Amino acid sequence: MRRLLTVLAAGVPLAAAVCLPTASAETRDGSTATATTFPCTAPPVKAPAGTKVESVTATSQEGGTVIGTGVLQGTVSDVPAFCEVTVTLTHPGDNDHAKVRTWLPVSGWNGRFQGLGGAAYLAGDNNVGLATAVKNGYAAVTTDAGVGDALDTSWALDSEGRVDTALLKNFASRSQHEAAVVGKEVVDGLYGKGPAYSYFTGCSTGGRQGYMEAQRYPDDYDGILADAPAVNWDEFEVATLWPQVVMNNEKTHPSSCEFKAFTDAAVKACDSLDGVKDGLVNDPSRCDFDPRRLIGTKVVCDGKELTITAADAVVVRKIWDGPRTTSGKKLWYGVPIGADINALAGAAPFPVPAAWVGLWVAKDPSLDLSTITYSRFTELFKQSQAEYDNVIGTDDPDLSDFRKSGGKLLTWQGLADEYIPTQGTVRYREQVEREMGGTKRVDDFYRLFLAPGTKHCGLNGSDGSTDGLAALTTWVEHGKAPRTLPATLINASGQSVTRDLCSYPQVSRYDGHGDPALASSFRCVFPTRH
Repeated sequence: MRRLLTVLAAGVPLAAAVCLPTASAETRDGSTATATTFPCTAPPVKAPAGTKVESVTATSQEGGTVIGTGVLQGTVSDVPAFCEVTVTLTHPGDNDHAKVRTWLPVSGWNGRFQGLGGAAYLAGDNNVGLATAVKNGYAAVTTDAGVGDALDTSWALDSEGRVDTALLKNFASRSQHEAAVVGKEVVDGLYGKGPAYSYFTGCSTGGRQGYMEAQRYPDDYDGILADAPAVNWDEFEVATLWPQVVMNNEKTHPSSCEFKAFTDAAVKACDSLDGVKDGLVNDPSRCDFDPRRLIGTKVVCDGKELTITAADAVVVRKIWDGPRTTSGKKLWYGVPIGADINALAGAAPFPVPAAWVGLWVAKDPSLDLSTITYSRFTELFKQSQAEYDNVIGTDDPDLSDFRKSGGKLLTWQGLADEYIPTQGTVRYREQVEREMGGTKRVDDFYRLFLAPGTKHCGLNGSDGSTDGLAALTTWVEHGKAPRTLPATLINASGQSVTRDLCSYPQVSRYDGHGDPALASSFRCVFPTRH
């Protein structure tokens, strides 16, 4: 369980863990933030379209140390005093109760507003992101969408065993938009003026929510930082159950250290594709390492010597390749080469896709996932697409309204993302390019950065670091688009190295001289396939 909590903690909205612009950052008119005095009282709130306001409360908070709630936990210290306004909304007839919480710093507001996304099945922030935002001068908002904690799926089905479509709609889209509307209204009501700039930050589920905002509500935010985004939800959530399906159907369950042996060998074999051995695979999609090369290799696991078999190699090949139909048609992408295979191929299925398939797709809480055949997997995959693409797929490539609104969308994702296949994000970006006139036109408002060797949501400090929000605010407020995204990465040896992440589709290449641990020794180039 400890490992699971660590994993889920990676999905905390990015604002909770990176160095954000400080509270004294310049405001829209070029001045710096100043003290703000206002009574912490419940302001009048107009219900967003389709909702009814059930209650509005305001509480003065002293700040200090803020403890994150739920399984994600986390701690933020030295938080300044703030006013917490909670607005409870309901959609008449749906019997839902969604809490929208806005935190407003008592002094030092930088004139900016920040919306915060969630993680796994948690629709919003657990206080860590809110506290970090307030600490850095932002007024911030989040919503629980009327659902539960990160692994709480008790809301999926109603008392008659049917999908609760109202709560799913809350989680998928409408509650996040309503939070933006309410949060800005609260800011205006208490500060006497609205925010100069509005930003959204999130990773994983929060990243998907950011893309949803750009696609459906393009005027909500000036800038969206949406990392490791869970777009293509209806597809990848089923696809990430594939490693379990493979092991059960092949009747072979390699151990975690055997999986690690395959990953280590692949990274070693493909390390030099960028011109230098630096412990990082810059483009896993080009890595053609054949797992059969390890057949017969001895691996020591928990003091026991094991021999990698041909059956083990078959399992790994299928997991890397990704789900296919029984006739061989590719359904989705597999675990990226270099990512931790065991994250999805452990002794028990990862709970997020397990819940999605069991509850929302099969609508059977007692579904025995270990009995899913290859053909049944295809049926479930296609059923999820048919029933939920329009609800939570979040993969509409038409971002023309967002572009017209002047919005900017910035995303980073690890190339060793073990939970959301990076190629799904790349696929979406390429669909946007086809829809909207090519790479250069899309780069005007949407940029994607891929981080070699980095895990799911890893650049929030768990597996390296970068300051995507600083790059985004510079882009939005000063018109300077990020050509690269400076980052600290962790290579295969556990060493920290600096890299300037390249804006997709460019990739990093070694210059041929200089320290491979330094970003200055690399440059961004277009890969030969473009």
